[in-house]
Formats: sequence, structure tokens, C-alpha cells
Amino acid sequence: MDVISVIRTKRDRGELSPAQIDWVIDAYTRGEVAHEQMSSLAMAIFLNGMNRTEIARWTAAMIASGERMDFSSLPRPTADKHSTGGVGDKITLPLAPLVAACGAAVPQLSGRGLGHTGGTLDKLESIPGWRATLSNAAMLDVLRDVGSVICAAGDGLAPADKKLYALRDVTGTVESIPLIASSIMSKKIAEGTGSLVLDVKVGSGAFMKDLDNARELASTMVELGTDHGVKTVALLTDMATPLGLTAGNALEVRESVEVLAGGGPQDVIDLTLALAREMLDAAGLKDADPAKALADGSAMDHWRRMIRAQGGDPDATLPVAREQHVVTASSSGTLTTLDAYAVGLAAWRLGAGRARKEDPVQAGAGIEMHAKPGDTVTAGQPLLTLHTDTPEKLPYALEALDGSVLVGPADAAFAATPVVLERIA
Repeated sequence: MDVISVIRTKRDRGELSPAQIDWVIDAYTRGEVAHEQMSSLAMAIFLNGMNRTEIARWTAAMIASGERMDFSSLPRPTADKHSTGGVGDKITLPLAPLVAACGAAVPQLSGRGLGHTGGTLDKLESIPGWRATLSNAAMLDVLRDVGSVICAAGDGLAPADKKLYALRDVTGTVESIPLIASSIMSKKIAEGTGSLVLDVKVGSGAFMKDLDNARELASTMVELGTDHGVKTVALLTDMATPLGLTAGNALEVRESVEVLAGGGPQDVIDLTLALAREMLDAAGLKDADPAKALADGSAMDHWRRMIRAQGGDPDATLPVAREQHVVTASSSGTLTTLDAYAVGLAAWRLGAGRARKEDPVQAGAGIEMHAKPGDTVTAGQPLLTLHTDTPEKLPYALEALDGSVLVGPADAAFAATPVVLERIA
């Protein structure tokens, strides 16, 4: 087997054989295939695509490049959730303890933010003492004792994907649906969960901007899960407007705790419950009632135990940024637009996100939203509060928001978009 013949096959719109796929993934992981050669193959896949058989085999080869976790010793069925990322997407934080409170085990391997989309681990690291890195044995112990864990994936999980993900990021091949789907699903399947619910975001603040592409990605991932024996369901959810009323690390933790305490924004509550019901159904716990677990405090109890189990103090004061700047409404009327991408970009520029994986983030940076589209506002009313430790970044954040927060006439027609757009199974 040689890499040139593999590249030529896909360059010429041919179908890669199982042997070609197995060899090239293994050889790239070992360093036998050079980065520039894999870049060429990734671009050929980006331009010419892959069929279902190829994607399934590509995913299997990436899983086989590392270890596969085993949760069969747990007394509970396992269920996991993956979001393709958005602005204000704090759902994992209340969701994992909520589903655990209803009887499932939730092994949630999460990531860090990059660019305008936030990362679950960055949010949780704003809690004093909380640690993201756990050994496999420690992760299993937390799952057994608490029922849910949110932590970083170990280096042994799909190492081929780690190399390929970094390569795609610098070669203009990130947007390939076969490569996105296999990247996400190789990690999730290797993680060893029995069932998986996918939250595929659609809109300006999401990776997928239009419904057709999001639907194709969701369907591809559901097929991959099914082909590998993991019960998989996908929800397409709206990301034209940020989720909830906060975008930023400590700000989103605070809002997540509000949801667990029985309050919080309605869109966050609705999506948390929708995903919880799907996870519990996929895990075979059809009679569980997540709304009851949210209302009776049991989800909050699981949250506090989960945070403590990973070294965090659930009662600690969360970090607050040193500087705040308020953006007010220029006129009275109806807030018609609050663009998710612009809010995410502004929060990133304030210090809540990173441009490169090694960049630090500010725990207190981000944006509070005091109104959402459809709300009536008056001239001079606060619409946004910007938080940062570096006030010199404020002009750049305000520039990102320019033209993206719009107030129309009081009688402006406004049709609210549901949080969940479609279900794919």
C-alpha cells in the first residue's frame, strides 16, 4: 500500500477500499504518511466526498487508532450528548446532572472553546478548584458514585482524529461533512457510551449556517452511530440567536446554576429538558421525568456532588471581570435581531474565547443580554453588558456588535423560532 495511490483514488472520484482506509489512518497516526500527504487526501475528500461505506470505515479506523472505553461494569445505562457548538450553549452543565438524577450514567467528554464558540471545560474551570483532567479509573469512580462526569478526553482516545483535526484546521478542510461526522463520532463511539443524542446547531452562530447542511451532517452522524451499535438520535436546534442570556465562562456557569435551581431563561430550560428526554428514552428510561428532577432539587444535588467529585467548590464565588460596559437601546420598539455570531465574536474579543488552542481565557469575560428578540424595549434601556479584564478590547467587541442588535418599530412583525427545529433518528 502507498499513500500516492490512495490520494489518486479519491482525487479521481473513486471509492476508497477498506484496506486503503485502514492503512492510511494507521500510517498517518504512526507518522509514516506525512502531513502534506494527508493534507492532499483531506482536500480530495473535501472536494469529492465519501459514501456511507467509506465514512463508516474511516470512522472505525480512527476508533481503532486508540483505546475504547468500557462502562459495562456500571449499574446504570449510559447516555451522552454532543453539541456541534454555538453561542451561550451551556446546556451540558445542567443536562449531565439532570439525566444522572433520572437514573442514567452520563460520561460527558467535552472540549474547549475555539473562536466564537464557547467550550464546556473553559466554563467549568471558572469554578475554583474544579479540574478537567481525570484518569479513566477516576472517571469511572465518579460515574459510579455520582452518575455524571464532565471531563477532558484522554490522549488515548482516537489519536488519529487529534492529528487530523489539527491538520484540517490549517488546510481549509474543516467544513467537509464526512470529516466532521467521522471526527465527532470516532471520539463518541470510542468513549463507550451506549446511546448518544446529538445537538446539531443551525444558524449564524453555528458551524452549520443552513438547515440542509445541518440535516445532512446530523443524518450522517446518526447513520455512523447506528452502524457502530450506538443508539443515536439528533435534534436540529436554533442558533440564530444566542442561547439564554449569557455568553462567557463564569457568566454561563451562573446561569446554569439558576436553571438547576428552578429558574433561568426559558430557551435554556426547554432545550435542556428536550435533550434530557431524548437521552433517557435512548437509555431505556422512558418513565423518568426530567422536569420533576429539575423542580424537586435532585438535579441540583447531583450538580453539587459532581463539582465536588472533580475538586470544585459549588459554593465558591465565581470570578467577575474588572470592567463592564453597557450597550443601550438607541430607540424604543421591538428588538428584532440579536445575532448569535456577532455576540460570540464580541465575547471572544473581550477575552472569553481563544484564537489558538494554547491561548488563555478570562473566566469573567463575556456578555450579558438583557433582552431577546421579540421583547419590547425603550430608548436608553440596557440591552447588553460587556465584561472584560482588558478594557482596551472593548472597542473591538463593540465593532463586532455593530449592526447586529436591531430595534424595529413597536408593531414590527416578529415570529419566534422554536428551539428544536427537527428530530432525526
